[in-house]
Amino acid sequence: MLGFVLWGVLAEGLFGVVAVAGRRVTSIGTVIYGGCLAVSLSVALTAVLFLVQGGAPANDALILPIGLPWLHAHFRLDVLSAFFLFVVGLGGAAVSLFALGHSRHPNKHYPDPTRILPFYPLFLAAMTLVLVADDAFVFLFSWEFMSLSSWLLVLANHREKGNADAAFIYLVMAGIGTVALLFAFGLLAGVEGHYAFSAMRGAPHTVALATAVLLLALIGAGGKAGIVPLHIWLPLAHPSAPSWVSALMSGVMTKVAVYGFIRLTFDLVGPGQWWWGGLVMAIGGVTAVMGVLKALMQHDLKRLLAYHTVENIGIIFIALGLALAFGANHRPALAALALTAALLHVFNHSVFKSLLFIGSGAVLWATGNRNMERQGGLIHRMPGTALAFLLGSAAISALPPLNGFVSEWLLLQGLLFGPQLPQWPMKMEIPIVAAMLALSAALAATCFVKAFGIVFLGRPRTPEAAQAPETDRYSLTAMFFLAGLCVLVGILPAPILDLIEPAVRLLSGETMAGAEGTNWLWLVPVDAARSSYSGLAMLVLTALAAVTLSLLIRRYLSHGVRRSAAWDCGFPDDSPSSQYTASSFAQPIRRVFGTALLAAREEVTMPEPGDTSPARFEVRLTDYAWNWFYRPPGRLVLSLAEWTSVMQRQSIRRYLGFMFATLIILLMVGMSWN
Repeated sequence: MLGFVLWGVLAEGLFGVVAVAGRRVTSIGTVIYGGCLAVSLSVALTAVLFLVQGGAPANDALILPIGLPWLHAHFRLDVLSAFFLFVVGLGGAAVSLFALGHSRHPNKHYPDPTRILPFYPLFLAAMTLVLVADDAFVFLFSWEFMSLSSWLLVLANHREKGNADAAFIYLVMAGIGTVALLFAFGLLAGVEGHYAFSAMRGAPHTVALATAVLLLALIGAGGKAGIVPLHIWLPLAHPSAPSWVSALMSGVMTKVAVYGFIRLTFDLVGPGQWWWGGLVMAIGGVTAVMGVLKALMQHDLKRLLAYHTVENIGIIFIALGLALAFGANHRPALAALALTAALLHVFNHSVFKSLLFIGSGAVLWATGNRNMERQGGLIHRMPGTALAFLLGSAAISALPPLNGFVSEWLLLQGLLFGPQLPQWPMKMEIPIVAAMLALSAALAATCFVKAFGIVFLGRPRTPEAAQAPETDRYSLTAMFFLAGLCVLVGILPAPILDLIEPAVRLLSGETMAGAEGTNWLWLVPVDAARSSYSGLAMLVLTALAAVTLSLLIRRYLSHGVRRSAAWDCGFPDDSPSSQYTASSFAQPIRRVFGTALLAAREEVTMPEPGDTSPARFEVRLTDYAWNWFYRPPGRLVLSLAEWTSVMQRQSIRRYLGFMFATLIILLMVGMSWN
């Protein structure tokens, strides 16, 4: 099976070559995206077959004589990498189907689509290689290849304002992450330089070395995933890239980064310290709350979705931190519960975030604008897109019976066992983190009421929105496929839990009580006497309640209804400008949280009496990460550059004088050593 996956990687690399050679062929987009669709589906099915069989034997590995002359490339497929291969393959297939539709129906809003064709399959190939790498060299090579190919995809529309800056920041952050991972693997390899994962896994590690690896993994893999304060590239790069690339980066690439963190901290380092879990949980909680708050303040639809990726990455890291804490305290069953919640949310976020990004891509294709204030009423023009986007919005808001609710409910079940931990700092931290998780879920629901309501409901705010066409059938098929997964996994999560179970057993030595597939209708995390959940029962009860309420209203209240003019709230003008805007919808939340957490400032400019100029209302938000972590070193670098630039503006005599002085100093230093 590993060989089949590597053949798929080779095929995607050849697609990149074909895209360059056939860039003048009209149907080249259909060939490339269709090929990527086939390969991604094959990889996903291979991973499922591997997981169903319980994993391959220990010697199912491959060593190839490629790479550096004195090294060999090690590849291996285990149950952890197979689960993430399933996520990458499924997400890549759905996004490729959407891209296939857009390549067959281009319009003016996606100029020169052939620019991204060579790098799209290479991006998929690089992510796959990261997951099957079994040594530090192959892992880092594939990781950097993934970063560079995605950077070129972000830079595709470089003529648009801000895109080049976004790509530059992404490249810088990716380089910092790669350096951090390089040091992490260097520490694990030790002085002997054992770069193979098997050697790192079996070597003893001191607490100080393991802690350093954890911190470096948080910088390298966590920064690529989007944890605060290393998230700054994410809301810049995602809106700049084409929508299907944004879907891959947010829904798939960030999960590869989560895989890198899990591989380092849970697999290669070995048993950790209890306070590691507290640190990771704290970072996850702050990431979740800050991500959703920043999302609520956005008017750009894709930037809003990008910040929600930050929020959901925070939820995943809360679960991973809880698993670290339980594992360090020798509670393998509870660690398995937290790991199950983390990996299930990895899958769920990949599904509904890919759905929402390609849904935003359909809106951008139809209206030519990402600004929610210039949309509205699209449910009448794009009913299929509206329905799929609504399901994705409900799923990311953790509403039952959809898939987002299941993973967050499992995580809350794990947090309820937090008081069993013996350390008093953990006893104090876990209730706070649980409250942050609940707050982020509530704010996420608020944010997507805003997003769906402003974009799809009401009246069109612009002529482009009033005349927007529905997207093509390929794109609709991709959206409804992902929306169907949101519903199916929410109702029957047991099949996905069966695929997760081998990876959880590998990492924790145990499995969650309800993950063995004995009862597909009821999910029992620990004990049926404590809690259980049935998505199907929830769906049936919700449907029965809705039908009963509707019949009661029609039977007993409909006779009292009279027809009259709708209440206009004191605004008889039916202009679309009288509707709620995205800014007005977010104003209450901004005034509660924005001043303290986002340094929000509202400025109102009112004209003098008799002045016919319009009043202006402006909101200024500040990202503390920029002010505290990035601007000070940036200013230092600029100051040093200005100081050293003086050397470039000297005469030839001064250059000769500098050379002579340097020679004298070097001679004096050499003489003093002797």
